Amino acid sequence: KATVPFAGRPLICRLVERLAPVADELIVTTNEGDNLAFLDELYPDLAIKRVPDAFDFRGALPGLYTALTAARNPYVAVVACDMVFASGRLVVAESLCMAETGADVVVPVNQHGFEPFHGLYRRETCLAAVRRALDAHEKRAQAFFSDPAVKVVEFSQDRVLEAEPRGGCFINANTPEELKRIEDSYLGE
Repeated sequence: KATVPFAGRPLICRLVERLAPVADELIVTTNEGDNLAFLDELYPDLAIKRVPDAFDFRGALPGLYTALTAARNPYVAVVACDMVFASGRLVVAESLCMAETGADVVVPVNQHGFEPFHGLYRRETCLAAVRRALDAHEKRAQAFFSDPAVKVVEFSQDRVLEAEPRGGCFINANTPEELKRIEDSYLGE
């Protein structure tokens, strides 16, 4: 999905530009790193790391594990590449919440449930918990939230809207038709 065009540019470019101002490092988990080599040319000052999946099977949890393994910072914001309106402000608010509460996970929650792919994770604690969940053959990102070693703080919809008043942070596109509808709305067509 990262290279699918949105408003005339690869979708991944939107995420890089929206999140780079609040990130110390940018990591893209992908098994097609060569297809994203253009990021080095477009953003030479960002040194975006492209990291292949740590496991040979797909799923949200293995992707999260890969991101946590590749990160060098203690707090790791994880955002799905198809979240068209990902929010740097939300990442900052989650980071402040993590620092204030001592949480290991700060995850937005709304009427649809958890939004683990616009959440913040404490690398040290979560890496071991994610590994335990993977060893138990889990694949869902939130599978490790019940681990007793992990303190999860739910970031309510009200708090999300405080950070990002326009909302829409979790809008994602799972099909070309959905992406087209989002793009048309964004472009005002």
